[in-house]
Amino acid sequence: MVLDPRRLPRDYPRRFVPEALDAGDWTQLEPLFDELERRELSTPEALERWLLDRSELTAVIREEGTVRYIRMTCQTDNPDYEKAYLHFVEEIEPKLKPRFHRLDELYVRSPARARLPEARYLVLDRKLRNSVELFREANVPLETEEEKLGQRYQKITGAMTVRYDGREQTLQQMARYLEEPDRAVRQEAWELIVERRLRDKDELDEIFDELLRLRQQIAENAGFANYRDYAFKKRERFDYTPEDCEEFHEAVERHVVPLMRALQRRRQAELGVDELRPWDLNVDPEGKPPLRPFSSAKELVEGCCEVFSRVDPELGAQFGRLAELGLLDLESRKGKAPGGYQATLEERRLPFIFMNAVGRDSDVRTLLHEGGHAFHTFAVRDEPLVAYRHAPLEFAEVASMGMELLSAPHLDVFYSPADADRSRRRHLETIVTLLCWIATIDAFQHWLYTHPGHPREARLAKWVELHERFGGLESWAGYEDALRWGWQRQLHLYLHPFYYIEYGIAQLGALGLWLRSQQNYEEAVRLYRRALALGGSRPLPELFEAAGLPFDFGEGAVSRAAAGLERALGL
Repeated sequence: MVLDPRRLPRDYPRRFVPEALDAGDWTQLEPLFDELERRELSTPEALERWLLDRSELTAVIREEGTVRYIRMTCQTDNPDYEKAYLHFVEEIEPKLKPRFHRLDELYVRSPARARLPEARYLVLDRKLRNSVELFREANVPLETEEEKLGQRYQKITGAMTVRYDGREQTLQQMARYLEEPDRAVRQEAWELIVERRLRDKDELDEIFDELLRLRQQIAENAGFANYRDYAFKKRERFDYTPEDCEEFHEAVERHVVPLMRALQRRRQAELGVDELRPWDLNVDPEGKPPLRPFSSAKELVEGCCEVFSRVDPELGAQFGRLAELGLLDLESRKGKAPGGYQATLEERRLPFIFMNAVGRDSDVRTLLHEGGHAFHTFAVRDEPLVAYRHAPLEFAEVASMGMELLSAPHLDVFYSPADADRSRRRHLETIVTLLCWIATIDAFQHWLYTHPGHPREARLAKWVELHERFGGLESWAGYEDALRWGWQRQLHLYLHPFYYIEYGIAQLGALGLWLRSQQNYEEAVRLYRRALALGGSRPLPELFEAAGLPFDFGEGAVSRAAAGLERALGL
């Protein structure tokens, strides 16, 4: 079903934007910006009203862009959806950026700004001042090219299929075979996946080279020596530094990598193999059949709705509403972009969940994860300022990763008690691996963007070096190219540069919630929901504090998390 926002309820009527406005038509948008620019902003009351009207316009425009993005990713092979998305990227967004910048400047210059309630507007004020400082007109066309290259990446990867078991299958569907007890089946499936990815490696390298060039130019235009320093400011990382990230890398190397390798040694012994290979990492080490929690999207939705209801009945009702409104696109298919996400329809203030489910245990986890993001969206529906309806990513991911762990006691909805234990154990093992992967991706990005102009061979060599630092014990002998180009499967590198350390910060926060829930489950859920309700209205450390968590991702936090995981995994 094609997403049509006109079928959705509009619970928040417009006050400023005309009802009949076409947000994909610049001639209709421009007069609204003109009207906002003409306003007199000399009193706090006038400035607050102006902020609300600007927020409404922002929500309408963002929803238009989001709907086009959703349609494009749901059907990357539909030329009409591709054309509509590219029209917005090429014709609307470049005109929006300078006009929003002028509004930011009007806010910063307003004499009433200093008289706004400080507690209410502290975060917004910091955000808009930062935006004014970073904006450069020359970067607008470069950012347009960046988005178009990202769309090319998604189109290429969305078209990746192989023929196996008598039918054409997406790479997401092929991942099921990596859980099969028959080692020959796993190897054959893994080799097909890798061969298909490598077939496009040169084109994906070309796209990435161009992205690196564009991003370095964007940074230089804004007065930065490299894109890393620019990205930290662009991503509003007010509360930590590149050096803090490097401390995280070192702590993961000290405390988590040994834990992952110990788990792999145990896996190797249980499998009874001379050496682990990449196709041995997802199978049950005791030879049990793969966990297959559902056979249809309907079963997945019904099961997760029950899980969420057990965590908190209100959360179950919210998820049920998404299903009723057709705001879930869950099953993998040809032409669908890879990955999963939750997107917010800003005017309706409703979440949309996209993923590629194929019946695996990890698919349940993905929907629980994206459900956490959706609950964040529901928690702040009544917030009038669109800027505060989004928390910093470092805490937004606590909402999702925290929900994965808070849902864990209720997996018997999908499984027998024994299989539910298997699923929970597999999840904790995955967290160990994920923390190592986060350190790898983040360290890779630090290197990429502080070495502008590097040759491809240096990039591949750095990736292998980081694998040796943070990776596992599995042997890649005979498949060296698969290792060297393995980074290409991480879409964040292409679409969301420097968005990855957030997962590490949030995973440590989620583990903190998990440890609290083992002592007092109801209290952990209460704190979780209390923090979500703040949206992005408070600084990052205060959001963690509201959830009963320290804002810490250094040596102490990583060592405590590793110790808790080690105990739970019996090492």
